[in-house]
Amino acid sequence: MNKEYSILIIDDEAAQREILKGFLDKKGFRTFTASSGSEGLAFIDKEQIDIVLSDHKMPDKTGIEVLEDVKKNNPEISFVLMTAYGTIENAVKAMRLGAYDYLSKPVDLDELELLIEKIIENKNLKSEVSLLKQQLQEKFKIDSFISTSPKMQEVLSVAARAAESKATVLITGESGTGKEVLAKSIHYISSRKDKPFVAVNVPALPETLLESELFGHEKGAFTGADKTRIGRFELANKGTIFLDEIGDIPMNLQVKLLRVLQEHKIERLGSNESIDIDVRVIAATHQNLEQKIKDGTFREDLFYRLNVISIHLPPLRERKEDVMPLIEYFIKKYSEENDKPEIEISKEAVDYLLKYNYPGNVRELENIIERAVVLSRHNIITVNDLPSNVKGFKTETDPILDENKTLNEQVEALEKKLIYDALMRANGNQSLAGRMLGITERNLRYKMQKYGIKKFGD
Repeated sequence: MNKEYSILIIDDEAAQREILKGFLDKKGFRTFTASSGSEGLAFIDKEQIDIVLSDHKMPDKTGIEVLEDVKKNNPEISFVLMTAYGTIENAVKAMRLGAYDYLSKPVDLDELELLIEKIIENKNLKSEVSLLKQQLQEKFKIDSFISTSPKMQEVLSVAARAAESKATVLITGESGTGKEVLAKSIHYISSRKDKPFVAVNVPALPETLLESELFGHEKGAFTGADKTRIGRFELANKGTIFLDEIGDIPMNLQVKLLRVLQEHKIERLGSNESIDIDVRVIAATHQNLEQKIKDGTFREDLFYRLNVISIHLPPLRERKEDVMPLIEYFIKKYSEENDKPEIEISKEAVDYLLKYNYPGNVRELENIIERAVVLSRHNIITVNDLPSNVKGFKTETDPILDENKTLNEQVEALEKKLIYDALMRANGNQSLAGRMLGITERNLRYKMQKYGIKKFGD
């Protein structure tokens, strides 16, 4: 497996090159070496390289200069900077220029192995997500998956793998996170893509009509049924049916839905005749179905039938890395819709938007940007164009310096803010943030847990 990946070591120290090459050769990688930045760049022009390990201080080119050239010509190459002379500023600069991470010399071989495993895992994930996005663009023309966060990359990876199966999918997540968008995505990259996608918003339909809407009815089945009607399941035959807010489905219909999932047959209201159907079911909910099972309002057997593949869409506050790309996308979208070209956004407005908690998730951010674009003057979005709830929001990480608080309480508040700021500067990389703060990654994780900072951006 490792033979599929090529690693280039660039270092002017022969002994260091040979140590690293020998170690990586034993691990099964295809490993090459270069004694200078120029030699390394020339080698990359001729060979397919996946990962570059480059020293920082070299006679002809610095590691930063090599990084810039590598990313300019092939941004898919993963770059790791090695340095015995490095400073935090160099590390931050390297990360901002696209380096995956950096290592201190002499290189800890166990740390190197773990880092390369993470790079390969990330490459595999990016490959799956890239395929998913390509397929979505070709068929669905979808543009909602603007994401750089690891959590969303994992979501898209699971969706890509689930799409080709026949298994039911249960999508969970708060309102506004994009559950229906994800359901459509799974359908449109599956083998059912040329067949119907039928969405049913369960709570939007009166309970008395829901059974008829789902399964159809025969003429005369009830008062007002003056003709036979085909239900949503029949309309979705050979395709996909999306049952949104499945947690609101009444108990009496849960039994019938369970039968559909088990036997792949339906019966219209007013008929005893079974109709064979071939429908892929994707359900979604913002509710805790396991709690509803305990409360006796949701069938456990139905839950397990629906929950064959489970995908949880994280709220926007747990993936703040996606806020800036989404802001840029929505500004472009609504600038074009409102004939306001080249709309920009001020640094102060961005700062407020990055700190905001987004109870309404991506949908709320989209509404905020649309409003701001419409209200903006002089083609720039300022803080004044943001709604009052965003301008008045304070993050939990703001230090609360209060004369009524003890010294320890104020020190803890300041420490919490410094940790948050370091994570922001390090773009969520805990290893780098720990180095910036002068503490170990393990100690940083302990302090994040202590202060309730679950991940970058929380």
